[in-house]
Amino acid sequence: MSILISVRELAARIESGMRTVVLDARWTLAEPHGLDAYRAGHIPTAVSVDLERELSDHGAVGLGRHPLPSEAAFTAAMRRWGIRTGDLVVVTDTTSNQAAARAWWLLRHAGHESVLMLDGGIDAWVADGYPLETGENRPEPGDATAHFGAMPVIDIDEAARFPEHGVLLDVRAGERYRGEVEPVDPRAGHIPGARSAPTSTTLDADGLFLPAEAMRARFADLGIEPGVEVATYCGSGVTSAHAVAALAIAGIDAAVFPGSWSQWSNDAVRPAATGAEPS
Repeated sequence: MSILISVRELAARIESGMRTVVLDARWTLAEPHGLDAYRAGHIPTAVSVDLERELSDHGAVGLGRHPLPSEAAFTAAMRRWGIRTGDLVVVTDTTSNQAAARAWWLLRHAGHESVLMLDGGIDAWVADGYPLETGENRPEPGDATAHFGAMPVIDIDEAARFPEHGVLLDVRAGERYRGEVEPVDPRAGHIPGARSAPTSTTLDADGLFLPAEAMRARFADLGIEPGVEVATYCGSGVTSAHAVAALAIAGIDAAVFPGSWSQWSNDAVRPAATGAEPS
């Protein structure tokens, strides 16, 4: 599975006029809507993606803070972004793909195979001396259609049983996993049996993904090797997609628990473990 495209490779495609749909999916808890920042400066040709409105369905009740959108809603979003069947799509953000991975994963889940993340994101683009443009791009509508099911997904009951037969990774910061702090959700801690694997540990000092060999060694330390069942969760199903990408670079398939800790911690009957150990 191809995952990444370098800054130079993307710049060459844009400069040569090769058809490439660039999606700017920047998002953080502090700034959940990235449109103003996008308008102030983005990679040429890029289209703004709203994670809250287009990569989530806030009408779904009891499924966490960022439930997956419906096929119909995501089809409409893909077409607004100008995606045609067979297009190469490149997603990016300003947080080393920790938000853009949600768009990458959803496009894969929807059956669109030609989608890559810009390694290092917009920061790497700027660091390499490439220009940004301002304003807003509004492409001609595309014709792509979402058909979910291409990427594995588990629900809350499967997440509860997962450590019995596989490895469930909690990719939030270590202090949230240990239950020392919880800035967003109603309870602190982690799903019993889950192992701590913060997203930051799959990136180098420049925000680039670690090489495949280093990634495999990092996951082997967690008991993960090809053939082992793996699922990931985070706070609300956003950065868990980043972990799926990191695992794919290592040659390991993984499922996502979209509801993540936001769904689990809101269900009073679900136990919460604390401390550095899985249970």
